[in-house]
Amino acid sequence: MVKFLPLKQAVAENLHDGDTVAFEGFTHLIPTAAAHEAIRQGFRDLTLIRMTPDLIYDQMIGMGMARKIIFSYVGNPGVGLLRRARDAIENGFPRAIEVEEHSHAGMANAYEAGAAGLPCAVFRGYRGAGLASVNQNIRSVTCPFTGEVLAAVPAIRPDVTFIHAQKADRKGNVLIEGIIGIQKEAALAAKRAVVTVEEVVDSFDDLHPNLTVLPNWTIAAISVVPGGSHPSYAHGYYVRDNAAYLEWDEIAADRERFQAWMQANVLESTADDFAARVEHLRKAA
Repeated sequence: MVKFLPLKQAVAENLHDGDTVAFEGFTHLIPTAAAHEAIRQGFRDLTLIRMTPDLIYDQMIGMGMARKIIFSYVGNPGVGLLRRARDAIENGFPRAIEVEEHSHAGMANAYEAGAAGLPCAVFRGYRGAGLASVNQNIRSVTCPFTGEVLAAVPAIRPDVTFIHAQKADRKGNVLIEGIIGIQKEAALAAKRAVVTVEEVVDSFDDLHPNLTVLPNWTIAAISVVPGGSHPSYAHGYYVRDNAAYLEWDEIAADRERFQAWMQANVLESTADDFAARVEHLRKAA
């Protein structure tokens, strides 16, 4: 049964040291508030999964929370590197981390396999690419019907997935509009799914039936966090804060400046602060 909980409680009840966890979002609806709460609670030895790790994974890696990352692109979108991730990979600071790199197609298929309860994903991919030479989890199988050689990767089955969405109804169903990336499959693939939302409405009765809805039985907890995807955007609510992404490149380039920013903007902050951060972005949404 889904629970409506404050974000602090939802994270504490569903995330544990050593978990495999996905904070999924594809440029849109990135669950920043949930990631910041995980940072405040100081979880360790996490395996972080995401198709496109950006600022929140840079922050979590920089705070020493990650043991391993599984990804298909790592960077500050539209800007460049993730400097804290690079420091960890190249210099072992603040700790060394393992990396497992895939293509977007590989990750998407692995999530879909996890959502379907399958042990692996089989698809056409990685042809002419060198990733298989550095990732032992990229293998091949021969189709028993056609003899075609296909790529195979393990299904992704996180212990917990965190996503952000626009709305939940009072029964605990969740609606996602706009670019959804792989959020729905990531939630369905996980043992537990936690969703932060912009608002709770009475029902979805007046909405188009083809909108992406996660039924309440697929979700462990819902937390209402207006602005919870900042600096990414929430379609219909606020636009992307491009200035924050540019600023992050300079902040993350310096270890001491990074720590000072995290102290002021994450460790000494709360989920309630996100609403104020997006207020100037709502008019343009």
